[in-house]
Amino acid sequence: MSKLVRVYLAIFISTLFWGFSFIWTKIVLSYLGPITTILFRLIISTFLLYLVSSFLKKIQKITPSDWKTIFLLALFQPFLYFIGENIGLTYTSSTVAAVIIATIPLFSPIASYLFLKERISLMNLLGILISIVGVFLVIIKPDLSFSVSPIGIVLLLLAVFSAIAYSIVLVRLAGKYNVYTLVTYQNAIGVLFFIPIFFTFEYHNFLSVTFSWDYVVPLLELAVFASSLAFLFFTYGIQNLGVVRANTLANIIPVFTAVFAYFFIGERLNFFNSLGIAVVIFGLFLSQLKTSNFQFLKRKVFNEIEEVADEINSVR
Repeated sequence: MSKLVRVYLAIFISTLFWGFSFIWTKIVLSYLGPITTILFRLIISTFLLYLVSSFLKKIQKITPSDWKTIFLLALFQPFLYFIGENIGLTYTSSTVAAVIIATIPLFSPIASYLFLKERISLMNLLGILISIVGVFLVIIKPDLSFSVSPIGIVLLLLAVFSAIAYSIVLVRLAGKYNVYTLVTYQNAIGVLFFIPIFFTFEYHNFLSVTFSWDYVVPLLELAVFASSLAFLFFTYGIQNLGVVRANTLANIIPVFTAVFAYFFIGERLNFFNSLGIAVVIFGLFLSQLKTSNFQFLKRKVFNEIEEVADEINSVR
């Protein structure tokens, strides 16, 4: 398996886990508060990552001058991102939330150009725009309408911009530290950020919650798959593909969410949903093409056509 295939496979798996995370989170939120959900998700994830990273001897020592950047990384994600996403999910459906989160690639090129001078080709931009259209088709109703709370939109947009800021900061650290180090530290610092909020707003409510595997299992799934493995895979993808091309693949998340919601909680896909899935996949394909490769392919096809025409003329 080539390195490029491994990179795309890693990002695909991370988006698969994140697509499922909206379903898991929605289940847990019916039992626990959003801050409680985030805190325990991060505690479990941090403990797991530390054990694995220590066993594999992957934890690197952080240079003193980089600690400020590490804290900034954790501020954007998991802290601000999860505040926006989890609280936003209390106001919207899982599929609508996934769609809003999928607008990350729409803003990533602007941020990357301003802060990283990372260029984006016309083909990449066209693919992004097409996939965004597909994303909205995935959640549209037969009457061409859907209901979204304004508060939910604002909170989810907070998650969107936090994710973009996280990607920008991550690029500055990706060349210095491996994914195990970065994800372990950002989750551990995130725990420190959430602890005082938990004890201030949700501690007493948490004490009244009766233990049940109905929320413990999806909470464990969030911690292991969404907060640990997905971040490891996605960080690996950003290191190798860059911010724009890696974040573009986030468009597939609402497709997974819509499909999972259909099978696990009974949400049905209409004609527009199915059409949207096809559009998203097509847009993702275009967004990953480089203009130079497209031009090369076009020239090759035209050259072959000209050669065939010359042969026909010579026969005549």
